[in-house]
Amino acid sequence: MTKDASEETIRVGIVGLGGIGHHHADRITDLSETLVGGVDVSADARDRFESTYGVPAFETYDALHDEGIDAVIVTTPNKFHEEYAVEALESGVDVLLEKPLADTLESAERIAEANRDADNFCMVGFNNRFNPAVEVFKSYQRQGRFGDVTHIDANWVRRRGIPGRGTWFTTEDVSGGGALLDIGVHVIDLALHFLDFPEIVEVTGDTRSEFGDRDDYTYLEMYGEDVSDAEFDVDDHASAYVRTADGQSISLEIAWATNRPPTNEFVVQGTEGGATFDRETGDLNFHLVSDEGAPHVVNADVETRSNDTHKREQRAFFDAVRAGEAPARNTVEQALEVQRVIDAIYRSAETGRAVALTGTDAAREKPQMQ
Repeated sequence: MTKDASEETIRVGIVGLGGIGHHHADRITDLSETLVGGVDVSADARDRFESTYGVPAFETYDALHDEGIDAVIVTTPNKFHEEYAVEALESGVDVLLEKPLADTLESAERIAEANRDADNFCMVGFNNRFNPAVEVFKSYQRQGRFGDVTHIDANWVRRRGIPGRGTWFTTEDVSGGGALLDIGVHVIDLALHFLDFPEIVEVTGDTRSEFGDRDDYTYLEMYGEDVSDAEFDVDDHASAYVRTADGQSISLEIAWATNRPPTNEFVVQGTEGGATFDRETGDLNFHLVSDEGAPHVVNADVETRSNDTHKREQRAFFDAVRAGEAPARNTVEQALEVQRVIDAIYRSAETGRAVALTGTDAAREKPQMQ
């Protein structure tokens, strides 16, 4: 669908009316697009959405589609991404799908196939790519300021930040995984983005569950309701190492809870320079060398405007909807590559060996968390 800029605003629906659904709804209205309605299987969620935004909420996607929508934002638990994304693509509607692409690699591959077959498109919600500091880094990188980027140390470590136990986040059957799929997906995507999505040849990883099912720890940050006797069958910590065909590498550290200081730092190393980036604060520092005047090193702070990355992501999505052209950023194929890395980390943790992302080994089914 192509909409001329002079036409009416984009008519948007939301599937999944929890906290992130409301977050997206607020930005739709901020951008002066038309929020048509929402979808959720929970009657309580539908009631809250209707009373908050004054638009109808439905139990099925078909009912929302009958209202006449140009685009839909899918913010359901991971297990249901495939169902709604494929349904929307097949109905001719453009899709913004919250990360991760799916709960399993097999489901992610089916979404990718549906996207390839569709005349419309799906964009995946890796909002950190729209951080102004990330865009500044990529601009300097394209100018060759860092030479060849060879290694990235990528971290998202919380001191105590486990989602409420008993929620879908901590239930493997619905989420597909724990910290690795929840916050690790952002870390992996951003690291691959910094490397321009190279060919990955090998992944080694470990996942652990050390804190989530314990009652003898203080949780300073608990997201959602905590049901202490609920089953906690996902990882709360993952470490991994990724190798590429061109000799680049990524070291990953991801955790909901640890006994160490929290960090959101990315350290980028190149042959001519490097950078450190804090995903949470947006702080960006360049580390360069020069022999002008005398040999010296330069550590330069980069200041950017604070910005709402979800709003910028939505604006890019709506611009693509109007143009009728799939965006080049946050593509399904890129998200599928992220999902392959996640799947390989889980398989490496299960088998205790490195996983090659080539041949039949890449197609093996992900084992269940023990």
